[in-house]
Amino acid sequence: MSPPPRPYLGLLVIGLGTLLAPLDTAVNIAFPNITRAFALNLEDIRWVVVAYVLTYASLMLAFGRLGDLIGYRPIFQVGLLISALGLFTCSIAPDYLALLLGRALQGLGIALTLSCGPALVISLLHDSERARALAFYAGVIAIGGALGPMVGGVLVARWDWAAVFWFRLPIAILALALSPLIATGPNLRSVRDFDAIGALLLVAWFSAFLLALACLPGPFAASVPYLLLLLAVAVFCAFCWHGLRSPRPLIRLSRFANLSFSLINALAVVANFAAFSVLILVPYYLVRISALDAATAGVVLATSALGAVVGSWLAGRLSQRLPMGALALSGLVLAVAGQWAISTWTLMTPLAAIAGSLFVQGLGMGLFQVAYGDYVTGALPAQDRGVAGSLTMLTRTIGVVLGATGLSAAFNYFQAVAARTLASSTEAFLAGFQTTLRYVAIGLAIAVAVSLLSPRTWRLGA
Repeated sequence: MSPPPRPYLGLLVIGLGTLLAPLDTAVNIAFPNITRAFALNLEDIRWVVVAYVLTYASLMLAFGRLGDLIGYRPIFQVGLLISALGLFTCSIAPDYLALLLGRALQGLGIALTLSCGPALVISLLHDSERARALAFYAGVIAIGGALGPMVGGVLVARWDWAAVFWFRLPIAILALALSPLIATGPNLRSVRDFDAIGALLLVAWFSAFLLALACLPGPFAASVPYLLLLLAVAVFCAFCWHGLRSPRPLIRLSRFANLSFSLINALAVVANFAAFSVLILVPYYLVRISALDAATAGVVLATSALGAVVGSWLAGRLSQRLPMGALALSGLVLAVAGQWAISTWTLMTPLAAIAGSLFVQGLGMGLFQVAYGDYVTGALPAQDRGVAGSLTMLTRTIGVVLGATGLSAAFNYFQAVAARTLASSTEAFLAGFQTTLRYVAIGLAIAVAVSLLSPRTWRLGA
């Protein structure tokens, strides 16, 4: 299939709308201010992430399938509109509950836009340029991730935490106004092919599972998270049973019988879990240990996303010369090295070393994300591009939710242990930070080492 004429204007519009999601890293730099504004504990800040991410995690795959059936552009456009409403709600939230409700609405909008974004980008270029199309998309996400902390730092310093939400409203409105410029092909299928039962089971499964993880550390009855996990297992079994019997399932589960396909998706979850440690813990290090103001901390934090931009660009350039498996494995090795370097930061670590560690970690993630996205897209049929794109975003999201829940709990535990023997709160904070990041790096390294036991996993594109 030949691409539509002059696709680059459409690419720019898609990129503009997609920026709404990665620019959410601006919220991370506002975590200390949000914590103070609503008198929260560090552990409670995870709900700002969970309310947003859980919503789009549970809905994204279903929306991707809907895009495959009725067209990607309409789904993308509705997502832009709802995202704008969510951002507005967050920016005027008078209390913490209103903020969480706005985050859930924002998550609904992002589920719609991200579910069809990769498929839209691929549809505008020749299939032979799939890797470059995905590199563009990953680059946009990385650029947004780089700009988010920098812009967020400046806005928080001048207008406080609400600014990290309202500054994206004009972007959403502009992208929506320009969205008719995105060329789309004819719709060949009907919404009657949509697996509504499978979608409901998937939403229920993800919601129960992710809520169970979010409830593990917190003021809940001890039985609550385990009951939710039990519910998640039951609904997952029902989803699998339905998927195996349905003639048109949401996603064909037989794909996961392929060991390489399952392993690369599992690695994507682990890699994104590790990467989120940078976004949730490093802002506190930069403010408390390096004593940086919000704007400067945002610039330093952005070096990780800058590395991801470079990594995405390199992956697109090298995709015609090197196997995607080699690029993916190289990316994970670099990510491990960066994570380990971050775990060695002390009270005396210079900013140059901090920025260098973050850049290497981001560079590795940029390489891996493009190679991984190309593999999943190529492994599924062309008519399932919405599902393929949603799956790549979903593994990223699961890693983020696991990170938002597990990393804050791990940090609090290690900091509390250190506080029993260390004289100052600063030393205890640093010990908790170092220990958490060290275990994250070791865990990612072990996951990569285990994957090497199945060499076929790294023959992607060979």
